[in-house]
Amino acid sequence: MGTCDTLAPPAAPRTESHSSREEFVAPMPPPVITFTDERLSNGLRVIISEDHLAPVVAVNLWYDVGSKHEEPGKTGFAHLFEHVMFQGSAHVSKAEHMSIVQAAGGTMNGSTWLDRTNYYETMPAHQLDLALWLEADRMATLLDALSQENLDNQRDVVKNEKRSSYDNRPYGTWVEKLFGHVFPPEHPYHHPTIGSMADLDAASVEDVSAFFRRYYAPNNAVLTIAGDVDPTAASAAVERYFGAIPPNPDIPPLGDLSLPLQIGREIRETVPDRVPLPRIYWGFRAPPYGDRRVEALDVAGQILSGGKGSRLHRRLVRETRLAQDVVFTTLGFLHGSVAIGWATARPGTTLPELEAVFWEELERITEEPVTDDELERARALIESDELGALQRVEERADRLSMHATLFDDPGGINDVLARYLAVTAGDIRSAAREVLRADNRVVLTYVPAGPPADEAAEPVEAPAAQPEDEEPGAGDEEIAA
Repeated sequence: MGTCDTLAPPAAPRTESHSSREEFVAPMPPPVITFTDERLSNGLRVIISEDHLAPVVAVNLWYDVGSKHEEPGKTGFAHLFEHVMFQGSAHVSKAEHMSIVQAAGGTMNGSTWLDRTNYYETMPAHQLDLALWLEADRMATLLDALSQENLDNQRDVVKNEKRSSYDNRPYGTWVEKLFGHVFPPEHPYHHPTIGSMADLDAASVEDVSAFFRRYYAPNNAVLTIAGDVDPTAASAAVERYFGAIPPNPDIPPLGDLSLPLQIGREIRETVPDRVPLPRIYWGFRAPPYGDRRVEALDVAGQILSGGKGSRLHRRLVRETRLAQDVVFTTLGFLHGSVAIGWATARPGTTLPELEAVFWEELERITEEPVTDDELERARALIESDELGALQRVEERADRLSMHATLFDDPGGINDVLARYLAVTAGDIRSAAREVLRADNRVVLTYVPAGPPADEAAEPVEAPAAQPEDEEPGAGDEEIAA
C-alpha cells in the first residue's frame, strides 16, 4: 500500500483587529515604465516603450519649438504649423493625412504650447509603419506642398479659431491678458500662442518656410513609440523612414529667459465683456516647471479646489454661496510657471466680497499647515490621476516625449508620482508664501459689458402676422475650442 499523507488540522481562525491587519498591508510600488532610448545619425531621438496589453501603438513626435521661439513681428508661426502640417507633403495630398489614419482605424491630432509642438497618432499595432511613414514624409517634404493657397487657407482657419475661441467666447481673452501681465513684454511668454493676426497677415511663404527649416528637423525632435511593438523591428522601421532626413546644425539657442520669482507689484485690470456673470481671475508668477515648488503648488491646488471637499469649493460655493464655480491650478513652463485661480460670482454677489473670501483662503494656506487628512486626500487624487494616465499608451508616449524634450531625461516619467507623494505640509506652506503674495498678483475682473438682457430689452409691439407656433431664436451658441 502506498503511504498516506496525514492532513494537518485546520488552523484556528485569525482574530487580529482591523488595525493590526493594516500593519501588514504594504503599499503598492508605482509602476515603472521601461523603454529604450537611442539617436539616429541625424540626431532624431527615438524612445520605444514595449507593452503588449492591447494591440495598439502610439506614435508621438515632439518638436522643440513653441511660441517662445518666435521673433517679434512674426508671432503665431508655431501654432500656424500645427494646421499646415495636415495640409499635405510631397507624397500625401491636402488633408489626406487625417483620412489615411482614420481609414486605418486610428486617431491623430497635434497641439502647440509655449515650450513645444507635438503631433501624434494612435493606431492598430500592425499599422505602425503607416504612422511612421506619414510623420517622416511631412518632416522631410512638407515645404514641397506649401503654397500661397495653403498658407492663405490656414491663415483664415487660424483667424476663425481666434474669433471663436478667444474674441467671441465669454471670458475668452483671459489667458492672453493674464500672461501679458505676468510676463514682461520682452519675454517670449508674453504673447499668446495663437499669435498676432497682424503678424500672420504679414507673413510670406518664405517667412513660414524659414521657420520650418529652422526648427522642424530630426535633431530638434523626439519620436516616441509606445504599445504593442517589437523594439528591434520598430527601431529598424524608424531608421528606414527617418534616417535619410538631413539635420539642421544651425538651430539658434534661446538665451537666458529666467525671470525674478515675483512680479514685484500688484496688477489689476477690469475687462467689460459679453459675459453672463462677473468672474475674477488671479495670476501669480511661479518657479519654472521641474522645480519642486511647482509640485508643492500642484498639491496645494488639489487642497484648494480639487473637488467638492476642497477648501475653496466648500467656502465659496457651498457655505457662503458667493461663487458658481472656483478653480486653482498651476500651469508649468520651463522659464516660469503661472499659478492661476478664478471664481465666477453668483447673481447678487458683490465682487469685493468674493475677492476678499478667495484671498482669505489663499492667505490661510500660506500661514497654517494643511492638515494630514487634506494632504492624504490630495495625494490620493494625484495618485489616481497619474496611474490612470499611465495606463493609456498615448499618454505614456506623450510623457516620455515630454521628459526627453524638456528635461533631456525620459526616465523622469518614473519619478513624477514619487515626487508628488513626497510633498509635505511644510513644502506647501513654503511654496505658497513665495508665490501667493500681494506683490506677485495679477487680478483680472470680467464684468458684463451692459445691463442684463431683461433690463436692456425695449418693449416692442409683437407683429400681428407672426404665427403662434414660431419660436424666437435661442441666441448665440458658444463654440468650443
